[in-house]
Amino acid sequence: MLATTEIVEILDGSEEIGQMIIASDVMYEYMEAKKRLANNAEAQALITRFNNKKEQYEEVQRFGRYHPDYSKIMKEIRQTKRDMDMNDLVASFKIAERNIQTLLDDVSSCIAHSVSEQVKVPKDGALLTDSSCGCGSGGSCGCQAS
Repeated sequence: MLATTEIVEILDGSEEIGQMIIASDVMYEYMEAKKRLANNAEAQALITRFNNKKEQYEEVQRFGRYHPDYSKIMKEIRQTKRDMDMNDLVASFKIAERNIQTLLDDVSSCIAHSVSEQVKVPKDGALLTDSSCGCGSGGSCGCQAS
């Protein structure tokens, strides 16, 4: 593909959009929440504990209810996840993460729909909203397309 003036302008525009996203308040809040989470020993201990329990959970899932520790591990994984999610730093990071994902989804949608309303846009955060199932079928599966 030859680099035409039009293609260079499009690439420059996309670079400019990327820089605006990086400079946005939403990105700043995400980076700050990520830094606070990484530097907090209590939050990191909760995350490590959850990841260890998750490994046990995955082992139990291979056998399902027939595993001798099924009930115990299922209860422990739920409690460990709840403990992790209730930590203020983990919760604020998840909110910041959701906000940056929403911004990226909105920008993708805006760009795609400026080309054509029929362009399908993958949305990583679509499962978090009630307006779309994120299947990308445009509503043909019976879901509500956004």
